[in-house]
Parts: sequence; C-alpha cells; structure tokens
Amino acid sequence: MTLLMTERFTGNFTQQDPIPEEAIAAAVEVMRHGRIHRYNLAGDEQGDTALLEQEFAQIMGAKYCLAVASGGYALATALRAIGVGQGDKVLTNAFTLAPVPGAIASVGGTPIYVGVTEDLTIDLEDLAAKAQDAKVLMLSHMRGHLCDMDRLMEICTAAGVTVIEDCAHTMGASWNGTLSGRHGLIGCYSCQTYKHVNSGEGGLLITDDAEVAARAIMLSGSYMLYSRHLAAPEPEVFERVKYDTPNISGRMDNLRAAILRPQLRDLNTQVDRWNERYRTLEAGLRDTPGLTVIERPEAEVYVGSSIQFLLLDWSPEAVQEVLTRCGARGVELKWFGVPEPVAFTSRYDSWRYAPAQSLPDSDRILAGIIDMRVPLTFSLEDCALIARIIRAEVSAVWQAQGADG
Repeated sequence: MTLLMTERFTGNFTQQDPIPEEAIAAAVEVMRHGRIHRYNLAGDEQGDTALLEQEFAQIMGAKYCLAVASGGYALATALRAIGVGQGDKVLTNAFTLAPVPGAIASVGGTPIYVGVTEDLTIDLEDLAAKAQDAKVLMLSHMRGHLCDMDRLMEICTAAGVTVIEDCAHTMGASWNGTLSGRHGLIGCYSCQTYKHVNSGEGGLLITDDAEVAARAIMLSGSYMLYSRHLAAPEPEVFERVKYDTPNISGRMDNLRAAILRPQLRDLNTQVDRWNERYRTLEAGLRDTPGLTVIERPEAEVYVGSSIQFLLLDWSPEAVQEVLTRCGARGVELKWFGVPEPVAFTSRYDSWRYAPAQSLPDSDRILAGIIDMRVPLTFSLEDCALIARIIRAEVSAVWQAQGADG
C-alpha cells in the first residue's frame, strides 16, 4: 500500500505523437516548390488542400468538403452559410468549450443553452422544451460524447430546427453506424494539435447541400477560383451565390493539408490506439468510491482522446483537494466546476456575451465534471498508473469527507 501511495507519473499531458514521416516529407515537398497558398498551382496540379477536401469527403461519404483555418472558423462559416445573423437565436450545449458559443456570437447570433445530462450529452428533454425558441442547433459533441442522435434528429426535424454538428472531438466516431457529422446539415471538424489529426490549427466542413457548400467556399475566400476545388458543387451553383456572399478569408493552405493527408489515412488505427488507453483508464477507475464513470452507450463508437468522470455532489473544497493531490503526483486534471475560467476550461456562465440563463440541474453536473487528456504518447502502463493515482487520491479524500461527517 505504501508503494502505491508513492507512485508518481512523469509524463506530459500536452505532448502529442510526432508528425508521421510521410507527412513531414509531404510538407517539405510543399516548402521546396513554394506553392503554399491553396490557389497557387502549377499546370494541371490539383494541390494538397483540394485533394485533402476530396479525400475527407470520400471518407465521410459527403458530397462536399471545405478545408479552413480552424474548427472555430468552420463553425462560424457554417452559421453564415445558412443565413444566421444579428439577433438570431441559436441553441447549443451548456457543456461545451468557448469556441462554440463564440462562433454564434461572432455572427451576431444569441446562444441559448441546452442542459447537460449525467452522461455528459445534451439533455434531449430540455432540447425538446426549447426547440421552438430557435431555428438552428449548433450541437457540440463535447469531449467525444454522442447523445441519442436518432432521437435528437426526430426532435429537431419535427420543430424545423437545422442541425450543425461540432465534431471537434468526434472525428472517427459514430452513432448507430452513422459517422459523426453526417446526421445534421453540416459537420464541422478541428485539426488543432489536441484533436484527432494535427496540423497545429485547421478545420474541415462537410455537407450534402450544394448551396451551403458554395456559400461556405465563397465565405472562406475563394475569390472566383472555386473551380480549383475538387469536392465542390457545379459552377452554376456558385453563379447563384457569388455576388452576394462576402469574402471572410479563412482558407487552409497546402502546407497544413500536406501534413494532414497521411494522418487521415491512418485515422482508424489511431482511434483504436486511443480507445485502448481509454479502456485501461476506465477499468482502473471503475468502482472507485465517490467517483462516477461515464458509461458509453452500445450504439456509440467513440474516440477516447480524453476521459471524464464525475465527483457528483462533492464540495468544491474536496474536488480541489483531489486535483491538488493528483497534480502533486504528476496527474493533470481539469475541473469544469471551477468558478473562474482556467486555460481551456470554462463554462456557460463565463461567456458574458450571451444572456444569463439559469440551469440549476446542469450546474450540479458541471460542478462535478473532471476532465483529462489522453495523449497517444501515453503507454497502456502509463494509463494504468494514472488510474491508480486518481483512484487512490479520490478514495483518500472521499474517506476523509466521511470521517468529517
């Protein structure tokens, strides 16, 4: 027992896998020829960005794809492409990250928050109650947790609500055999360093709607070079939108696309590696007194690039004690109940560009959400060690709370 209590993890929670050698070679080739801008092509060259769009569309079974500068830019572009503007209300998750309501606010929209369940998914009962309040739902699959997408689409279809999926944490995931991002009108993905493919920053947008795709391409800053896209609608669709769609430049470049293409080809292997680590952590945490493991539905295929658990109804002081004790042993945990935003971690009442809302049931859940990255640089042995440390420190604080009455 003494040995277990003195174990310490010495790994790095922000160190990702190195970029694959094939991707490095592709990036070097782009730098050698110098044609980094996506529309700077030679002869009949197609360009890495256009090829990336074509390949991702094929992977996702989508008609159209656009590569952009970031996942957040993809979200804002999706909203603009369907006409969301000043004063329009947009439903979104209370449990999400700042770029999601930020995208809504950036186009002049007003975020209306929908509650979170103990499964860390959007509260479908709350969604049904609020579905008449807005014509758009920007659904965040926060930290890779998929709700019952069949039921969600029934609610939204019945209410005439257009769904945009924020799939920043679910590239490679699916619900009942349908890939994440393929239920709604538009799916948006992130290629930022901590996501499932890594170009530092970057985003992808997919849709089967020709006019939405054409507007998104024009918005991204295609000028009149849309014919150089390989996963785009026919020219006549652009004729309908090209004069009244503003250029809000946010293109991806060929350098980042070259880095991403080999990673996409390896995505399924990487998903398997993440899920091995996730399951090791999950097994190590299960049945810890005072700790709730998030059970994954049978219909969900997830990507375990992070893991969450609940310290539900714990005092703030006790939760902070767990974080401090785990941190002292090298385990970096984030807490969504922290009163002030810290680094990437914030909650809906921190985003004061949106109207204040009262969500007491969600507040209770957010107060107990503990979050941890699972980099692929961790071995399975690392994950087992991390789980032992968390289990020991949660148990110690839980027992102390019991002793204190």
